[in-house]
Amino acid sequence: MKRIILPLVIASTLAGCKQEQAEVVQSVDWYKENTVERTERLAQCRANPGELADTPNCINAEQAERLADTSKRGGLDVQPMSDIKLGK
Repeated sequence: MKRIILPLVIASTLAGCKQEQAEVVQSVDWYKENTVERTERLAQCRANPGELADTPNCINAEQAERLADTSKRGGLDVQPMSDIKLGK
């Protein structure tokens, strides 16, 4: 009985140690409309690119920043890379 209980206690203790709060993922459009939050997110992402650069919020904030910069220059609306179809 002790052989069964001890591993369960250890597993439940370890599971509770690393509970990370799930971060809400904001869309590119949301970041385009919320400039202050986009600027704050980009500052966080650029301060720690090794851990954060590939997170959905950093990617979406970067894309929103590119779109905002493009529209400021009067350029074309840029399609996300996922929408571009490559033909052979």
